[in-house]
Amino acid sequence: MEDSPTIQWYPGHMAKAKKLIKKNLDLVDVVIEVVDARIPQSSRNPDLKSLLAKKPGVIVLNKKDLADGAATKKWISYFASQGLGAVAVNGALKQGIKELIHMVKQSAEPVLAALEAKGRKRRAVRAMVVGIPNVGKSTVINAMADQVSAKTGNKPGITKGPQWIRVVEGLELLDTPGLLWPKFEDRATGLKLAITGAVSDLVYPVEDVARNLVHFLAEHDAGTLRERYKIGEVDPDPLKTLEAIGKKRGFLATGGVVKMDQTAVMLLQEFRNGKLGRFSLEEPMDNG
Repeated sequence: MEDSPTIQWYPGHMAKAKKLIKKNLDLVDVVIEVVDARIPQSSRNPDLKSLLAKKPGVIVLNKKDLADGAATKKWISYFASQGLGAVAVNGALKQGIKELIHMVKQSAEPVLAALEAKGRKRRAVRAMVVGIPNVGKSTVINAMADQVSAKTGNKPGITKGPQWIRVVEGLELLDTPGLLWPKFEDRATGLKLAITGAVSDLVYPVEDVARNLVHFLAEHDAGTLRERYKIGEVDPDPLKTLEAIGKKRGFLATGGVVKMDQTAVMLLQEFRNGKLGRFSLEEPMDNG
């Protein structure tokens, strides 16, 4: 990834989200963290580590259909080595959801067994879903609920206590999942979030983001650029490659000048929609 300015997000929103998550943490047995399978580390919020240290965690690598399968397997092994359950899913198609539900229940088993040992009646597993925007958190929740969404617990109008959504027998989700804004640890993290659309295209200049995507593709699979856009050899200068793509697509202004922003938007959309193939922008080895 090429250098680009570090972007600061909204500390007010971050503080509010952290406060809500911390408040709800005592109510749940397991925390489900949804990440983008193409950038599993960059789409995690580092502040969660300290917040969730005392709770079992399950990492959900959503959008697995857009990520490189071999890289995803490495990430699952990596998270397992960190003591975290991990499962790859396609929330939109409900792929991997049964495995996710099973893993969440398994993760909570020691907690419920300890309660039973103290003479408490066994109850449903309670989980909270967290994640940064645009990783498909709501899609995963809906896939888990699968049209059931029967609320249990406190009745509306009687108390302002927590509401629970029963997704399957023996598992309930807190219906106000935590929303965390991204926290950019470094420039590379911010760019990966921008390329996948986890942050608004207004955060970074779209041409800069597309140029960094071209740089990545040229290093990892230049053939995709050549074949998809019929541009011949990929130029070492990402900007020139982007310009060549614009010419082939006919994104031209008066005088034959390439409309670089339009070209950049098109390229990013095609990458995000999987039209360029399945790519993971990072692997566990990238994190040391």
